[in-house]
Amino acid sequence: MIHVRPITAAILLLPAFALTGCFSSNPRDVQAFTMPHEVDVSLNQYVLNPPDEIEIHCSRAPEIDLQRQQIRPDGKVSFEAIGEIYAAGKTPAQVAEVLREKIMELYKLSGDNPIDVRVVAFRSKRYYVLGQVGSPGAQVYSGRDTVLGALALAGSPTVLAWVDRIQIIRPSASKNVRPKIFEFNFDRAAAHGDASKDVLLEEGDIIYVPPTVLAAAAMKIEEFVRPIARAFSGYYLMGGGEPADVARARAVSY
Repeated sequence: MIHVRPITAAILLLPAFALTGCFSSNPRDVQAFTMPHEVDVSLNQYVLNPPDEIEIHCSRAPEIDLQRQQIRPDGKVSFEAIGEIYAAGKTPAQVAEVLREKIMELYKLSGDNPIDVRVVAFRSKRYYVLGQVGSPGAQVYSGRDTVLGALALAGSPTVLAWVDRIQIIRPSASKNVRPKIFEFNFDRAAAHGDASKDVLLEEGDIIYVPPTVLAAAAMKIEEFVRPIARAFSGYYLMGGGEPADVARARAVSY
């Protein structure tokens, strides 16, 4: 005699065993990430690229003051009075220095930083929040994005999320170097103020919010049952689920 309940339980537990072995996190990997308090303003190190947008502040040079420029695909921005400059691959401070050298041909500027270049639209870099969050997908990287802030922007973990095993992943460009991965406990950070793992993200980092064991099991069952349900639904719509004379009568009535 076949015991249905033990078989059903085994099927439900399969995703649990699968999830248990799918994480590659290492607690020590958190040391590869930077804590927010360890850098004053990481925007100083933000490297501009197309299609980032910058705004120039220099009240003594009206030709460029308050001008907004989107970095073109060729990496340049242009001004009527001083022509084109190459901005891609430079920090805002480096762009300001190039502008200062150009504008000094027209004006005598004093002070250490007479020109201020500000990033007003971060568009060239992305990090990713995937899995069980309200709005998964790519997010714009600003240089001051933390794990908790990124999760909040992505709609926070859903009721299906395994909130104490969120994976923070820094991919490796080399096949000989293992990606850095550690686990982040959302409840501990959000409800109890534990900021010990609320690190600064870098471009290309991935936050993966896995489903709970039961949620994963339900997803697997739904994945298995859905095509069967659709097949039966089509069968009934074609008249296969009712007596032949009723089906014929329905066909005549149409």
